[in-house]
Amino acid sequence: MELKELKEKLKRYKKEDIIITGHAELQAYVREIDLEEIKNNIINPDKLVYAEEQKTKKVDEEKYDCYFAYSENLCHRYILSINRKVIIVTIIKINRNWQKIIERK
Repeated sequence: MELKELKEKLKRYKKEDIIITGHAELQAYVREIDLEEIKNNIINPDKLVYAEEQKTKKVDEEKYDCYFAYSENLCHRYILSINRKVIIVTIIKINRNWQKIIERK
């Protein structure tokens, strides 16, 4: 799926449709990332600069490794699982030049 298509798909969800796993919530707390900010990034994915589809075990599920850029040296990386809801599996805060990470993929 292209980045543009994923952005359009995410825009169709509401905050109530976003589920943050316990693991992701803990990671957000440890990395000092506001959960509301995460939900806003999902429903308004303007900062989404890169997404890579991942393999899933379930037929009706899509999984993505997503990068939301804030600046040249700050990026949030979310692993998302999408079926009827958007499930945030994990959250990572990248405080370095994230472009090189994407270039390697």
